[in-house]
Amino acid sequence: MREQFKLHEGTEVDNPGDGFLAVFGRPADAIRGGWSINNSVESLGLKVRVGIHTGEFEWIGKKAVGITVHIGARVAGEAQPGEVMVSGTVRDLLAGSRITFQDRGWRTLKGIADKWRLFNAQKPSD
Repeated sequence: MREQFKLHEGTEVDNPGDGFLAVFGRPADAIRGGWSINNSVESLGLKVRVGIHTGEFEWIGKKAVGITVHIGARVAGEAQPGEVMVSGTVRDLLAGSRITFQDRGWRTLKGIADKWRLFNAQKPSD
């Protein structure tokens, strides 16, 4: 995981329980990092659920905090094993990119107001 964060210009900021929280400068880097993480653990018979959201957050010490962090965690909770799930906010920012998205519908995220439209990020076919 940590190796893939570095390769995709991400920074690990927390390791709560059995998960990881990393921040990336660009949403496409986060998605590519998620795909790489799943590829790297596949040979171990593992699949990782990746959730990506973008927005403002604050640093308290070395921890990222705020609603954006919570939304990202809830998006990950909606992902299937091996899936890179993103919020509609992320999908909108990547309009025109080679990354395509499969609509997973509107979801209620625990502890988060309103419903959120989620998407599975699809690898481009080369």
